[in-house]
Amino acid sequence: MTRLGINPQTIAKPLARYSHGALQGPWLFSSGQLGAHPDGSIPEDVEAQCVLCFENLKAILADAGMTFANVMRFNAYVIDRAFFPIYGKVRDQYVEGSDFASTLVIVSGFTRPEFKVEVEITAFKGDVPEA
Repeated sequence: MTRLGINPQTIAKPLARYSHGALQGPWLFSSGQLGAHPDGSIPEDVEAQCVLCFENLKAILADAGMTFANVMRFNAYVIDRAFFPIYGKVRDQYVEGSDFASTLVIVSGFTRPEFKVEVEITAFKGDVPEA
């Protein structure tokens, strides 16, 4: 089974030598997505950063032939507890239901001090076999 790197042209290039997503069979693993525009600019507002994270994830999923309905797990990181409800509000705009796992961690910071949130996903394309 071949692994395929996913790097949508509509989002900023990765910050180093990695792919935004890695597709292996029916599984998609994303790198953490930050709130940056394709030109590299970063909005000050945490909600705007959350929206960009989810727009990036949406593009990665689309390039893998998936949608947010395929997401099995969200891992999110924020730099302030006050950002938890903002993150949740934005996630709820993109994701229906509650049949996914989710983790949110408060961290001290990211690669650049302007970043306030980072989100990564694990998604599965196809039916889950019956146990």
